[in-house]
Amino acid sequence: MIDQTLLPHRFVIATMETHRQTAEAIRGMTIRGAPAIGAAGAYGLAQAAAEAPEGDEGRDYIRRAEELLRSTRPTGHDLFYMLDRVMRAIEGSGGPDRADQALKAAERLVEQSVLRCRKIGEHGAELIQDDMRILTHCNAGWLACVDWGTALAPLYVALRQGRRARVFIDETRPQLQGTRLTAWELAHEGLAGEIIADNAAGLLMRQGEVQIVITGADRIAANGDVANKVGTYEKAVLARENKVPFYVAAPASTFDLSCAAGEDIPIEERSAEEVLFVHGLNDMGEMTRVRLAPEGSLARNPAFDITPAELITGLITEFGIIQASPEAIGKIMGRSADEGAR
Repeated sequence: MIDQTLLPHRFVIATMETHRQTAEAIRGMTIRGAPAIGAAGAYGLAQAAAEAPEGDEGRDYIRRAEELLRSTRPTGHDLFYMLDRVMRAIEGSGGPDRADQALKAAERLVEQSVLRCRKIGEHGAELIQDDMRILTHCNAGWLACVDWGTALAPLYVALRQGRRARVFIDETRPQLQGTRLTAWELAHEGLAGEIIADNAAGLLMRQGEVQIVITGADRIAANGDVANKVGTYEKAVLARENKVPFYVAAPASTFDLSCAAGEDIPIEERSAEEVLFVHGLNDMGEMTRVRLAPEGSLARNPAFDITPAELITGLITEFGIIQASPEAIGKIMGRSADEGAR
């Protein structure tokens, strides 16, 4: 996997040889983005199946590995979606071929994820006009997925259809996924992007410079409430106030019908150090950490927030653009289950 903690200054492929290393890579954000985390979790469980001894001891080993992988990031749903399905393949294998069945299941799920994101791009591209000015938050492109992305997929498909968007890139404190990752992706795609401070979005909307907002999602509740990178809720409120359409792009694997509403979604709280310090490249070309706050300062670091369904113009899914409503979500989840059965 690409070590995303080093981008944009260094491009390094990190190799995870055990499921424990894969779990640590997820927890430490070497890999991040809900679909990408899901894919890594699927392969991590396949690693555990390959590592496990035979018999009951092996089954216990795999269960402990699944628990470890589940504990890495609590908010995004794709991780649990993928783990459930690989575990089902392992339990259905009946013995010595479980490692092979786990790997096949992981590879099948990962390929499905690519197709889902491509379809999201195709449906979302219908919203993108040439030279349209788009605001995005965090990173929901190639890096956050196996391929294509979610929120950025419509831009990439539109580009291949001959329409170039212009993107305002929220810096996305405290991990700066917009500054570090989205800006890097868009530059490689040849799309125009301008990084803005997170708190500049409201002014640009009020001045009429933003025509549409598109974000990704880490989990979507049955009623259409969306958990995404912290700061997304603020953008949705500003978009509603300034009459700017606000869309969320996500595959069916991100929807969680066991969560009736946003308040049922667990919100990960990460280390205060991510707020108090920043990592970057110094004038000597060295990666370094810099303290931002006075020594001894306290900080809170919720990694996600909840955007209520009523603030969302539409959900861009692999099945099309739908309303953020229980009825519309129920229909696409039924279709997703039917496709999975086939």
